[in-house]
Amino acid sequence: MRHGVWGRRRVSVGSILIVCALCAGMGLLMLNLRQVDPPTSPDFYMQIENLGSDSDSENGGGVERETEPQGKSKRKSSSCATVEEMGKEFGGGGFWEESLRVRKFIQHHFDLNGTVTLIFLLILKVKEAHAVRSISGASRVRNLPPAQFCRHGFVMGKASEAGFGNEMYKILSGAALSIMLNRSLIIGQTRHIGSFLKPFFFVFHPIYVFLCAHIGVACCRGKFPFGDYISYSKFSFTMREIKHLWRLNKCVKKYGRQLVMRTDDFEKPAQTNVLCSNWMKWKQPIIWFQGTNDAVAAQFFLKNIHPKMRNAASALFGKPEVLHSRPNVFGELMRVLLTPSEDVQEAVNWVLGGAEPDISLHMRMLMNKSVRAAQAAVNCIKKAVHNLGKSPKPRVVLVSDHPSLVKSITPNINKFAEVIHFDYELFKGNISNGRKGLHSLEFRVKDWGPAPRWVAFVDFFLASRAKHAVVSGAHRRVGTTYAQLIAALAAANSLGDEPTGSSFAFLSSFQGDLLRGGLRFQIGWGHVWNRFAGPLGCHGQPNQCAFTPLLPPAWWDGLWQSPLPRDIKRLAEYGIELSGFGTINENHLQSFCRSKKVQAPLRRTVARLSCSAGCSRKLHRHLLTTNVNGRFRRSITVKAYGFDISQE
Repeated sequence: MRHGVWGRRRVSVGSILIVCALCAGMGLLMLNLRQVDPPTSPDFYMQIENLGSDSDSENGGGVERETEPQGKSKRKSSSCATVEEMGKEFGGGGFWEESLRVRKFIQHHFDLNGTVTLIFLLILKVKEAHAVRSISGASRVRNLPPAQFCRHGFVMGKASEAGFGNEMYKILSGAALSIMLNRSLIIGQTRHIGSFLKPFFFVFHPIYVFLCAHIGVACCRGKFPFGDYISYSKFSFTMREIKHLWRLNKCVKKYGRQLVMRTDDFEKPAQTNVLCSNWMKWKQPIIWFQGTNDAVAAQFFLKNIHPKMRNAASALFGKPEVLHSRPNVFGELMRVLLTPSEDVQEAVNWVLGGAEPDISLHMRMLMNKSVRAAQAAVNCIKKAVHNLGKSPKPRVVLVSDHPSLVKSITPNINKFAEVIHFDYELFKGNISNGRKGLHSLEFRVKDWGPAPRWVAFVDFFLASRAKHAVVSGAHRRVGTTYAQLIAALAAANSLGDEPTGSSFAFLSSFQGDLLRGGLRFQIGWGHVWNRFAGPLGCHGQPNQCAFTPLLPPAWWDGLWQSPLPRDIKRLAEYGIELSGFGTINENHLQSFCRSKKVQAPLRRTVARLSCSAGCSRKLHRHLLTTNVNGRFRRSITVKAYGFDISQE
C-alpha cells in the first residue's frame, strides 16, 4: 500500500510540466528547421510578371508551380546553386563590348593573312598553270615576295561531313588557332572526282592524275565540307592553292623549304602539346590541330605553360575566370567565314517571307516524346518574350529533330507568339530535288531525326536569324554544339557597330527531371553546361530557364563551376591536377611538362617534286611520313607524266 502511494508521489505536477515544456520546445525547434512551402498568394503571380528581373525566382522563369514539387530546391546556404543562379552573370550583356573588340581583331587578322581564291585553268599541252586572280578582300599574302611567302605559316582547318556542330568546330578552331599564331587559314577540301573518272581513280591512278592535269579542275575538283549548303568566304586558302604558290615561288628549289605539315591530336592526351609547347616557335609551314570537336580544345591554350601562348589565347578568348564578359569568338568567326549557299538561302527566305524572327527554339529530343521538356521550353520562351518588352506579336522559329514535337508544341506558343517552322515537304526549291548533297543515314535517324540532312542546314541558318534570343531545350543534354553555334551566329548577327543598344540572350531550358542530381547528367565535354556539372549544383531543382554563355567555358575558374570525377580523371591524362572545386595545381603541370618525353613531331611532306635533268615531262611526288616515336620513315613515289598537281 505504501509502495503504491510512494510511486504516485514520484510523478509530481512539476515533472509533468517539465516534460510538456521539453516536448513543446522540440516541436518548435523542428518547425523552425522545416522548409516551409512558399505561400500560393497573389504575390506568386507578381513573380511570374517579373520574369525579366534579377529576383531569385526558383520556378524556372514562369514554370507552373503546381506541376513541380514545391520547396525542393529552396537553398538555405551557399553550398550549392541552381542553374538560374549559375547563369545570372551571363545575362548582363557584359560580353558585347568584348565581342566587338574581338570582331575588329578577327577582321584585322584576315585582312593581313587572308587571301583570295585562285581559279586554276589547266590547259591541254601547257606545262604551267595559269591563275586567274579574283581581287576580293585581302591579297597581301598572295602578293608577298617569294622569300617572305616561303617563310609564311599556315594552319589547317579540316572537317568531314559527319555531325554539323562537331565538324564545324574543327574549322572554327583552326581559324582561332591561325589568329593566335598569326598564320593564314587553310580550309581542307575532300577529293571530289567526276563520275566518269571514278573508274580511272580506283584502277589506273597515274592515268587519273594525268587526266586531271590536262583536262582541268572540273573533273577532279576539291570539295569543301558541307560545300553544297555552305559558302566559305575568300579569307582562306585551299591546299591546292598553297601547293601551287609554293611551286610558283620556288620555295623548295630556291629556299630549300619543304611544304611540311605538323599535326597535333587533341584527342591523344599523352601526345598532344597543347599545354606544354610554345607553338609560336614551330617552324613547319603548316600546322594541323586535330580532334577539335567542340569549343574546348582551342581554349586549352589558356592554360599553356608558356606566357606568350597564354597571352595570345587570352587576347582572343578573354580570361576564363571572368565569365560575364567573355567574347562571342566562334560566332564572330562564323560571321566572317560562312554564309548559306544560294539553295539554302532560297529556302530560308521562303520560310521567313520577308520578316525576321525574334526568338528561336531548338529542341534536341532524340526521338523522345517528353511532355515536361516541352512545357519547360514554352515557359522559357515566355521569359524571352517578356524580356522583349512591349512589342507586336513576336515571331518564334521552331527547330527540332522530332517532327511530332513541333506539332504538339505549336498550339501552346501560338497563344502569345507567331510560330515559324520549315516544313521541308512543302518546299519545292532546288535543294529539295534530292539529286545532290548529303544523304540521310538510317543508323543516325535517332540522333539526327528522320528529315533529309539538308534540312538541318536550312534550320540552322533560319534559327540563327533570331534577333533577340535563342532557347535550347532537350530530352537529355541541353546546349549541344549545334545549338551553341546557332546562338553564337545569331548573337553575332544582332551585334551592331556599337555595343550599346544590343540585346540578345541565349537561354537554356531544363525540365526538373534533368536536374534531380544537379547538372551531373550534362556529361558531354563539349556541352555548354558541362563545366557546371560538379557537386556545386543543387539537387532536385524544379524547371529552370537560365542565361547561357555564348562562349562555352573550357575550364572551371568560375564561382559555381566544379568538375565531375570523370573530368578530373581525364584532365590527369593531360598532366593537370584538378581539385574537386576546379582549381589547377600549376606546379604539377610544370613538372609534368618538364618530365614529358620529347617526341618527334608527326610530320608529313605535303608535296616534294623532284626531277632529273631533261625529264621535263616526268615528275616524282614523294610523301614522307614519320610516326610519333620517329621509329621509321616510309617513302612513297608516285610517277605521273605531264603536269601534276599533288592531291591532299
